[in-house]
Amino acid sequence: MAERKVRVGIIGCGGIANGKHMPSLKSVKQVEMVAFCDLVEERAVKAAEEFGVEGAKVYTDYKELLKDDSIEVVHVLTPNRAHSFITVDALYAGKHVMCEKPMAINSEEAMKMIDAAKKTGKKLTIGYQNRQRTDSRYMKQEAEAGTFGDIYYAKATAIRRRAVPTWGVFINEYEQGGGPLIDIGTHSLDLTLWMMNNYKPKYCVGTAYHKLNNLPAEEQGNTWGPWDSEKYTAEDSAFGFIVMENGATIILESSWAINLLDPREAITTVAGTKGGGDMLDGIRINGIRHGRQYVLKPDLSAGGVAFYDGAGDESEGQREARLWIEAVINDTEPYVKPEEAYCVTQILEGIYESAKTGKPYYFN
Repeated sequence: MAERKVRVGIIGCGGIANGKHMPSLKSVKQVEMVAFCDLVEERAVKAAEEFGVEGAKVYTDYKELLKDDSIEVVHVLTPNRAHSFITVDALYAGKHVMCEKPMAINSEEAMKMIDAAKKTGKKLTIGYQNRQRTDSRYMKQEAEAGTFGDIYYAKATAIRRRAVPTWGVFINEYEQGGGPLIDIGTHSLDLTLWMMNNYKPKYCVGTAYHKLNNLPAEEQGNTWGPWDSEKYTAEDSAFGFIVMENGATIILESSWAINLLDPREAITTVAGTKGGGDMLDGIRINGIRHGRQYVLKPDLSAGGVAFYDGAGDESEGQREARLWIEAVINDTEPYVKPEEAYCVTQILEGIYESAKTGKPYYFN
């Protein structure tokens, strides 16, 4: 990667910024984080002190940050409702944009982002870092090698037994556009569509439930402490049945709180004409070889040749950040294409709409 510095501005200095983006960007030697913006000035100040270069600027108005022509890349890490308009403004201000998932709260807003990227010629990507996990990349290699054949059935799973996020605005349906479906279901759906390489949905049927979000504190048993039932306006679980244009079927499960004993988050299962794969016990690849059934369980603990690609001990967040900055420096396509993320948003919107109307949602 060329030895030059990429000046980055951070918009939104909350949980995902501190938990993933800023530490990951700090691990990329070509990055200089030079500006930090948050509605709560103290958060921006703290981020600048911990992750910024000397003299890093602090803002409470993102439009002021965007006026700095020396900033080449902006990371949009705000609540979901603000993703679209901040991203569009940043693109028109001449910045490349990494926007945290989900792309937007609906497909109309997501399309505005794509249109802005096309009109400005700037790069746009979305933070689906689960593609960068070792198991995800191995399974994707199998898919690309034709191990599964034509994938016609898949399952996208994001189930927590009792792990409702109690910080920020996660449980606020208005600010986030939804609950577990748009928060963690989005990751499992992205993995599934990516594994299938199929981004053409035909219709879906969805259900969403508010069964447990009104429980009193003593009955919640939540991992992160009691949630405020009066503020919990998002769903606690949502499920979808998706049919693609080529006839393939996807089952999507998402929940923050449900009475199930086998919680699994951000995983996918696929079945094709030649074989199948899942993430239920590490990676398991199944098929028929020499007339016999087989199950392959690769050992992913050792990693690859670390010093060859320089990524032997990278987290998925670090790998995501490195590949993104490489795409900016080398003027190549980002790992997560905005059109792919748009399809995820389309389907999530369709499931929510179907849940409201009780009818199938058709995409065309």
